[in-house]
Amino acid sequence: MVAANRFSHPMAQPSGPPDLPPYRRAERPQLPKLPKLPKLPFSPKVLLYLPVVLVLLIGGWSSFYTVEAEEVGVVLRFGRYQSTQEPGLRFKIPFGVDRVYKVPVRRQMKQEFGFGTEGATNRYQFKRAPEQESEKEMVTGDLNAALVEWVVQYRISDPREYLFNVRNPDETLRHVSESVMREAVGDRTVDEVLTIGRQEIEAETLAKMQELTNKYAMGLRIDQVQLKNVNPPRPVQASFNEVNQAQQEREKSINQASGEYNRAVPKARGEAERKISDARGYAIQRVNEAEGDAAKFNALYAEYRKAPEITKRRLYLETMTKVVPAMGRKIILDEEADQLLPLLNLNPETAK
Repeated sequence: MVAANRFSHPMAQPSGPPDLPPYRRAERPQLPKLPKLPKLPFSPKVLLYLPVVLVLLIGGWSSFYTVEAEEVGVVLRFGRYQSTQEPGLRFKIPFGVDRVYKVPVRRQMKQEFGFGTEGATNRYQFKRAPEQESEKEMVTGDLNAALVEWVVQYRISDPREYLFNVRNPDETLRHVSESVMREAVGDRTVDEVLTIGRQEIEAETLAKMQELTNKYAMGLRIDQVQLKNVNPPRPVQASFNEVNQAQQEREKSINQASGEYNRAVPKARGEAERKISDARGYAIQRVNEAEGDAAKFNALYAEYRKAPEITKRRLYLETMTKVVPAMGRKIILDEEADQLLPLLNLNPETAK
């Protein structure tokens, strides 16, 4: 009856294990006693606030970010452009409300075509070896082949355009550069591409690339386009090198001949000018001497007309004064030669 009264109500539940028959009570298993848990040093209600504290800590920690010196931070709020932040420690709304993209606007980046520098941080700087061979093989305007390697150096001028206007601006720039370079090479002969047309190709490619990047609003500024190695295809490279060597020897011979010409011709011209100047000076000297002699003769003739005998004797004495000292020690005879007339030596150098 006790058992009936215990389960008489349909919703009643037994508070313990059912009674077993006497013959099975000895078989009832004995449950082990659980150890007592240690008491917490704080109230269990504190555990309810722990998630809130963790959320606040994570939110406070993720609310601050640092923009490096060569970067700017582009802030998006719920996926929409909000602002552009300069370098420094900045604040943003955490939990995915604000997202920050750091763009290196003050760093000069480059892309290499036809070759690659290992260890580059920019994954768009160069392609792998099989693609390098295909991107540097080009056809010139005279239907010859050339292997062209070049470098493009650029910067990010507008971070907003760089992030949102084009899906992959660096890869797009590679396609633009290759297209423009093929166009520039295809407009010239192979000799121009390999020798004299390199600077013109660089300038033209730079202008066209900048025009296209502005048209696509990629947010990039092209700083420099530089041709590196420009070679003919490998099967004909040996023959081309021989032709180049012959041309260089020809230019060397021309330069040597030009140098010899530049040395000899000015020297000859100088000698001719000197001789002409000497001749003109000698002519002027002779004319002046002749005019002086004529004036002297006219003056002497005027004196002679005034006193012929005196002038005649004076001329004789002046002449003898010049002639006799140059003769040294001499013996002069008179007209009849009947007696010797030793005269004094009129030469002061030999006088004793």
